[in-house]
Amino acid sequence: QLQLVESGGGSVQPGGSLRLSCVASSRAYDSWCMTWFRQAPGKEREGIAAIDSLGSSTYVDSVKGRFTISRDNAKNTLYLQMSSLKPEDTAVYYCAADRVDFVLSTGYAFWGQGTQVTVSS
Repeated sequence: QLQLVESGGGSVQPGGSLRLSCVASSRAYDSWCMTWFRQAPGKEREGIAAIDSLGSSTYVDSVKGRFTISRDNAKNTLYLQMSSLKPEDTAVYYCAADRVDFVLSTGYAFWGQGTQVTVSS
């Protein structure tokens, strides 16, 4: 089993920045494929940024150039640096992990509990 714990959410004004973290309970963290998802009220959960075990990243078009996914394998931690935030970025953000690289699809076996991000003036 793999446990994932997100943190770093909060409220921010449009144009602001936040950094989300996701700590994983795994000795072989560097072998996991990791993705950030988000789910806004009334909408389906969507994958927004993925990083594989080799560090290759993929982004959904709506966050390209604004969000950066990264991982620190020594700390078993996944990050999402978010900048130029918009009201439409408001959602619960989840991290997910699997040995299989599902990229931005929702096939991941392990999920965190989510952290709320609210972008509002």
